[in-house]
Amino acid sequence: MLPLAQKIAFLVFAGITGGLGAWGFYRLYRRIARGRADADLRWDRVWVRVWYALTTTLLQTRTFKKRPWISFFHSFIFYGFTFYILVNFVDAVEGYLPVSISSGSWVGAAYNLAADVLSLLVLVGVVALVVRRFLLPSKRDFRFNERTMLHEDVGRRYISRDSLIVSAFILFHVGSRAVGAGAKLAIEGRDRFQPFASLLSHAFTPANAEAWRFFGYWGALGSVLLFLMYFPYTKHVHLFMASTKYLVAREASSGVLPALDVNLETEEPKLGAKRLEDLGWPRLLDAYACIQCNRCQDVCPASATGKSLSPAAFEINKRMELNSLARAGVVFEKGGESPRPLLQFALSAEAAWACTTCGACMEVCPTQNEQMLDIIDIRRQQVMMEGEFPAQLQTAFRGMERASNPWGIGHEKRLEWADGLVVPTIEENPEPDVLYWVGCAASYDPQSQKTARAFVQLLTRAKVNFAVLGKKECCTGDTARRAGNEYLYRQLADQNVATLTTVRPKLIVATCPHCMNTIGKEYRQIGGDFKVVHHTEYLESLVADGRLEVEATESSVTYHDPCYLGRHSGVYDAPRNVLKVLTNDFVELERKRENSFCCGAGGAQFWKEEEAGDERISDNRYREAEGRLAGHNEEKVLAVGCPFCKSMLESTPGKGEGGIAVKDVAELMLESVLRRAGEIVAQSSAESRGLAAAVEASVEVVARAKEPVFESTVEPVANAAAVAEMPEAAAPVVARKKWTPKAAVSATESEALIDVGVQEQKIEPEVNTVAATETRGGQVPAVVRKKWTPKVSGTSTEPIASTPQIAETAAVEAVPEVAADVSSGPELGDTAASAPARKKWEPKKSVKPPDSRE
Repeated sequence: MLPLAQKIAFLVFAGITGGLGAWGFYRLYRRIARGRADADLRWDRVWVRVWYALTTTLLQTRTFKKRPWISFFHSFIFYGFTFYILVNFVDAVEGYLPVSISSGSWVGAAYNLAADVLSLLVLVGVVALVVRRFLLPSKRDFRFNERTMLHEDVGRRYISRDSLIVSAFILFHVGSRAVGAGAKLAIEGRDRFQPFASLLSHAFTPANAEAWRFFGYWGALGSVLLFLMYFPYTKHVHLFMASTKYLVAREASSGVLPALDVNLETEEPKLGAKRLEDLGWPRLLDAYACIQCNRCQDVCPASATGKSLSPAAFEINKRMELNSLARAGVVFEKGGESPRPLLQFALSAEAAWACTTCGACMEVCPTQNEQMLDIIDIRRQQVMMEGEFPAQLQTAFRGMERASNPWGIGHEKRLEWADGLVVPTIEENPEPDVLYWVGCAASYDPQSQKTARAFVQLLTRAKVNFAVLGKKECCTGDTARRAGNEYLYRQLADQNVATLTTVRPKLIVATCPHCMNTIGKEYRQIGGDFKVVHHTEYLESLVADGRLEVEATESSVTYHDPCYLGRHSGVYDAPRNVLKVLTNDFVELERKRENSFCCGAGGAQFWKEEEAGDERISDNRYREAEGRLAGHNEEKVLAVGCPFCKSMLESTPGKGEGGIAVKDVAELMLESVLRRAGEIVAQSSAESRGLAAAVEASVEVVARAKEPVFESTVEPVANAAAVAEMPEAAAPVVARKKWTPKAAVSATESEALIDVGVQEQKIEPEVNTVAATETRGGQVPAVVRKKWTPKVSGTSTEPIASTPQIAETAAVEAVPEVAADVSSGPELGDTAASAPARKKWEPKKSVKPPDSRE
């Protein structure tokens, strides 16, 4: 117990420091509250949120997701400080009342043992992390590349100074308490339940033990009170802010962007974020919840490839600016405008456009920060309010505005990917069990068309009752929304929601994860509630039900998790389960599942130049696959489940000529099904690259020899007599003209194609007769769609400027004839190997970042 004078002095000291600390925390609250109201619910289901915050905080589950050893040492500090809340309270009481917790009872023994052991562990943890941060090679984890914009306070080494102050405080606080406990045992006798304090007791004598005991009291509790004044400005505040962030965590998946009310008729519309106060308040909270671990920077594909974007620097810059505003007074906290736009201190305009919206930063963040959503808000401001964005995006915007697709190709050509196949539209089959959402990529991109064609052939063989929207389908708006053009997104989304509401599909299956995410999740924000699954999930069910029989190959196959299928939608197992029955040598990549590395196409990157950096994102990912498959079987395949991933990885310059084959899961399954049916034979390595052409030829012959039958009342029709017998409710489904890749095929394949062409000539007049004479119940019967004949420049459809990313989509494999339509859409290059280096995008108002680096 303290002497009376010390009791009075300590009370005065506690009153002053505690008051100043409380004022600091109140000002912190006011700064966070300056953020705008958030579009997502943050206080619903309170007890569920409280339970989640408690369990996540106490179990440290998110911290242990990465860096297990570092997290292990960090847990020493966390659990020590958590328990020290009780320890400090007990010690404070013992200073004023003649009470003491004895180890004579099991409760007292447990308390003394926990306090003693945790004191030692905290000291060990702090020393270990300080050594790592400042002395070991891992200190590079806390540095940024020269392209990254950093706040001027970072340039003044504020991060290092703050880390040293926090570390010194912890060492002094816990060390003082340990000294006081040791001095106490030197007076009262050693305690076997306090081994660390008993060891320290040897350093004291009965003459000086009482003085050291008082020192321990003031050192431990006084340092806490003194630190309260600095606490709201330091990184150590994450001890409370992280738990608060768990409490108000966003429940929507990272693939669902916050809703935005696009009202352009107000005098000063707020569309996006220009300044700190334009960000949602939970994302100002992020700045103080951040523990500055730089894990988000480690997994960011832009940062990993040397570009200017660093999600970690972005959050740190936000905190530095908020603290700077606090030091300048209370103007900002009382409603004043912050003096600088975000693009002048938080991140550069170039960095804002380098984000691929892969969600890796949000997935890995121990405190569930929402860096990606901040960047989207900045893009919204730049696009809809400032009109400043990479010029190449104008091509995609114009295409979506005029042709309902970012390629800018005429909407009337949307179904030409199905030439030669039996693909019923919703008019021809009004009540399908499955509505196949084709998507813009599969409709217009030659590489993606292979996926769509393979998938519908699998549906046909499985006798699935399906249909497509055909020309009623338009772009989901994913590209526009990720690029910040929310207004254009709403135009496209409203149109699709109206169409789908009219159609009322039982199940939508999409081969594009971006379409799947937008339709299945984001359309709910505007009233569209549809059940959507990925085609790998549906194929998995077809194989499990025995509706598709496959034959495994000996090829070595690895799988790339698309960001919008994996992290954003949580689909990891279905594509793997399919691939494991298609090959006897399935190999996992090192960065897989939720830790997968982006291909570089998301966030509208597919439609623009990649920002300056050390390498392309797609090169980084392809190199990983190449290294992982090295030493395996001669036949190597990189399987994907996204058309954009396929285009990026197939056309990446690092791939060059040949290399690993990049194929969609649907393509691999079709090959397996045909192999099992004896319709194609496994080929040698030298011939394997022509397999796609062989599959097309085989399927064409089989399709003509044996028309598929759906498990519904709608059947394919090949002549007028059959049409006359069909019920009034359904329009006839007619085989479309043959789709033929331009690449050369073998003589045998050519003969097969010629035979099919002869059959087409025999069938076509009959079908045209039907088309000219039959119209039932207001529904127009399907006709044979003409072969896609590209237009040249000067046609009625305005040519769209060449898009750099699409210029690299040229296939090493056979390129379909649709690739020739370059004058009315983005230009397709010759080979990926010859793709030119991308130019660095220069924003109109560039801000030079500070030269100093932490």
